[in-house]
Amino acid sequence: MPAPRSTVRRGLAAVAALPLLAVAATACGYGSEAKDDDAKANVSAGGKKLSSDTVKIGYFPNLTHATALVGIQEGTIQKELGGTEVESTTFNAGPSEIEALNAGSIDIGFIGPSPSINGYSKSQGKGLRIISGSASGGVKLVVNPKKIKTLDDLKGKKIATPQLGNTQDVAFLNWISEKGWKVDAQSGKGDVSVVRSDNKVTPDAYRSGDLDGAWVPEPTASKLVSQGAKVLLNETDLWPDKKFVITNIIVSQKFLDEHPDVVEAVLKGSVATNKWINANPDEAKASANKALEKLSGKPLAPEILDPAWESIEITDDPLAETLKTQAGYSVKSGLLKEPDLQGIYDLAPLNKILKAEGRPEVADAGLGVK
Repeated sequence: MPAPRSTVRRGLAAVAALPLLAVAATACGYGSEAKDDDAKANVSAGGKKLSSDTVKIGYFPNLTHATALVGIQEGTIQKELGGTEVESTTFNAGPSEIEALNAGSIDIGFIGPSPSINGYSKSQGKGLRIISGSASGGVKLVVNPKKIKTLDDLKGKKIATPQLGNTQDVAFLNWISEKGWKVDAQSGKGDVSVVRSDNKVTPDAYRSGDLDGAWVPEPTASKLVSQGAKVLLNETDLWPDKKFVITNIIVSQKFLDEHPDVVEAVLKGSVATNKWINANPDEAKASANKALEKLSGKPLAPEILDPAWESIEITDDPLAETLKTQAGYSVKSGLLKEPDLQGIYDLAPLNKILKAEGRPEVADAGLGVK
């Protein structure tokens, strides 16, 4: 069962180049856009090391990655690791994080479902495992209200997603298809122009008029709203029970095999972080914003932070049934052949932790390791 809902979280040339860069990156596997934040957060001096000296964790500077933001900021994850040091790296979107996982640049990642599916499929089930959930919701379609007043008005407009093949990109392509419109998934050209734009660039591109809207995670969606955009659709409203996995936790299968104690410690830290976030939403929101300030140099203003945080549910449940649905979206869009996802989940370490706390175990929708 998911945790209770928490009141949680430069120009034309740059944007025009992004679709080509994204396509090129995908064509060669996944183009890494990793940026080391140089943080070796909250090392527990004198603590006992586990089987690895370090664990390299990847995540996004998005509020949908609040577990990582808060868990690293507050030292909750480090506390469980003792003398094993956390080294963290941030990414713009999932495909580049998968590239880093495959290259051994990170061991564990907070990431969306579509890149998890793609990474697992491309490695023929040998590259990664999903070991926990992290968040649901926090994705919105926001538009220029002067140009777009209804969903039908999107036809012929330029709408941004973070990266070709990332979770929001796949969701938007599926939504377009269900409208009966045609878009070439790779180029983004068609009845709607899908512009693959780094979340850091999108607000400036929107402000300059180079974009008409965006299907993006928080806090980018609320940043656009603060610039005059309007929320036209909350993706949560498209899902049964208004729940869908937006962030889960993956691990390199090699790292899981070699360092199960480290993986379990990170999961203990994640579970403890999620529990604290849901019990202390205001403090957690402030902590996440402090982490974002360290990463970007500037905290989020309340008019951005508050609505963004409200739209996200923090949960240990990977919501596996919704991942199966999103796999279907990738197939339908032509970005992925029908995948064999058997074994993509290994929830045994997480369920061990939940059981020890007297909490219900979470399900893998029949896609667990045998």
